[in-house]
Amino acid sequence: MKYNLYQIDAFTDKIFGGNPACVVPLKNWLPDDILLKITKENAVAETAFYIENKNKIHLRWFTPEFEMDLCGHATLATAYVLKTILNYPKDQIIFETLSGNLSVTVDNGLFTLDFPSRKPVLAQLPQLIRESLNIQPKYILKARDYVLVYEKEQDIKNIVINRQIFDQINLDPGGVIVTSRGENCDFVSRFFTPQASILEDPVTGSAHCSLIPYWSEHLNKKKMAAMQLSKRQGNLICEDKGERVWISGKAKTYSIGSIWIK
Repeated sequence: MKYNLYQIDAFTDKIFGGNPACVVPLKNWLPDDILLKITKENAVAETAFYIENKNKIHLRWFTPEFEMDLCGHATLATAYVLKTILNYPKDQIIFETLSGNLSVTVDNGLFTLDFPSRKPVLAQLPQLIRESLNIQPKYILKARDYVLVYEKEQDIKNIVINRQIFDQINLDPGGVIVTSRGENCDFVSRFFTPQASILEDPVTGSAHCSLIPYWSEHLNKKKMAAMQLSKRQGNLICEDKGERVWISGKAKTYSIGSIWIK
């Protein structure tokens, strides 16, 4: 059986930037083990699979290791494929997901994700995470992911993870966000996942479900500009909407192709 496959760079306005995601439209669900094998073969952080069903689209996200409950950049990539390549007719796209109904709107090439807010609370840092970091955080918080707050942007740039220690941690399926105020934007971040084939996620939309409420409170701002400081870098426009967060960004097509599953 032949399936279309789109590779999209999300949260960027140029190829080779942002976070690459693959998008595979389906008519019927394939077995989960096949979806995982496709994702491993794609060799990017996330592959999104979707089935269009009347007014809603059932969307699922897979890493090469497991199915995720929420993924920002692959949602943006899917919306981009639907609107930009496949000419989806509606102004608002509604996705049915493990995290409930998520909507995406587009305005002049800017895609806005309406995601749940996951405000982090003060927490204790597990010893293995502490030992894996070359620079220690000022504050430790946690929602789904650990949120480690640092003094300055240069700290975020200089963080090095000792993977031998870090991969002993099982966060099932969360990760570790490091963040600080930004020099040329409101805040910056990086994101690391233990035991993952890709240690550092280039741009992590779901991490901003926690970063937005935290920085909105500490900066006393509802609308903010953010940057993820991976090698590929990504730019996000953020807005705190109380129980929801809006995460906006652009995307670019890298490749369009086909896969065959026999």
